[in-house]
Amino acid sequence: MIARHTAFQGYFRIDEYTMRHGRFDGGWTTPMKREVFERGHAAALLPYDPERDCFVLCQQFRIGAHAAGMDPWQIECVAGIIEPGESPEDVARRETEEECGCLALDLMPMQRYLVSPGGASETATLYLGRVSSANAGGIFGLEHEGEHIRVFTATTEQLRELLDDGKLCNAVTLVAAQWFFLNQERVRAAWGVPAL
Repeated sequence: MIARHTAFQGYFRIDEYTMRHGRFDGGWTTPMKREVFERGHAAALLPYDPERDCFVLCQQFRIGAHAAGMDPWQIECVAGIIEPGESPEDVARRETEEECGCLALDLMPMQRYLVSPGGASETATLYLGRVSSANAGGIFGLEHEGEHIRVFTATTEQLRELLDDGKLCNAVTLVAAQWFFLNQERVRAAWGVPAL
């Protein structure tokens, strides 16, 4: 890195880097400028009730989806930004309670990945969370954060239909759902629930 400065600071931040990097042939690129969107790192949790074989999902308005010309009412996992001093696990548990009114009884790590490495530093740390869906449903969220979140349950079959029909349009939920379907039997065995 040659230089870095903050080009914009609002609710989020954009840093401009002057940089060059090594090439595969052993040489170096010429100096170039790149902007990086800085919004922090996120933790997310897909709430799963293995006893009822269903998920607790959230639906809320997302301005980015609207700006992209997609349905702004996104179906999602619970997620939040990791604040200084918090662990990803702390955030996943807190957001599960705030956004869908459930307690995450057990957490199973799923994946940690870069959200959009071509222009953002954000990572997402995903968990599968064991919950009870017995009383799940309703409207949740923190009023002072402008959250208005519809919470509902979906069976494993319904989640698969949402995935197959293209109704899950955000990366966190797509990765979480696909991970679950690749690891479903292992999850059920780990949590002591008979295979389906």
